[in-house]
Amino acid sequence: MKQQMILLHGLFGGLSNWEAVIAHFGSGYDIHIPALPIFDQHKGDNLEYLVQFLEDYVHCAQLDNLILVGNSLGGHVAILYTHRNQDKVKQLILTGSSGLHENLGMGSFPKRGNYAYIRERVEYTFYDPAIATDSLVAEVFKTTTDARKCLSIVRMAKSAQRNYVAHLLPEIKTPVLLIWGEDDKIAPPEVAREFKKHLPDARLILLPQCGHAPMMEQPAAFNALLEAFLNKLPAVA
Repeated sequence: MKQQMILLHGLFGGLSNWEAVIAHFGSGYDIHIPALPIFDQHKGDNLEYLVQFLEDYVHCAQLDNLILVGNSLGGHVAILYTHRNQDKVKQLILTGSSGLHENLGMGSFPKRGNYAYIRERVEYTFYDPAIATDSLVAEVFKTTTDARKCLSIVRMAKSAQRNYVAHLLPEIKTPVLLIWGEDDKIAPPEVAREFKKHLPDARLILLPQCGHAPMMEQPAAFNALLEAFLNKLPAVA
């Protein structure tokens, strides 16, 4: 029976963000990539809604002994889920996670219909702006042309900023790997160091010339680090 791995995307992310991870680990792991319901209409706290979604997903799929991997907002969801369900999470991997400090850089409301602005903000995510391909920019631009989705993004971002997890981290005994871009401008390296300081069992690896989404920008290095961590081998960045 294959080990179960859940990949959680960020606020502006999607399932395609994990293509390199799927290609590398797909044959050896049972990989789940649930689309976080960021745009659902509901009552109550937005981030809490995502955590409850993940709890329901794990329950319905009868998953256990999980490897949980989260980028940005997905990392935040993974932290909260792990804190509440440590018996279900074998290993936790965070990359560019929110939960402490995050500079979303979109202002109070994303500028709708301004393609040049959206391209600039997507490029800001990466060390190498070329990673922000036309198709990736178009995907984000399409989202920001929808007023309802824009409002959902703003509400989710505010919910994440309110949900500060520093006091929870010392209670998470699960082994944690922090893979961070040295050039992450959204959740800078000092955020990663703060995560490491508060987590009882955490290893931090900083990747040079890498921004907020290492699994996209430095896929070979990301996959090698993840594989070493999963197999309890020395990390080689």
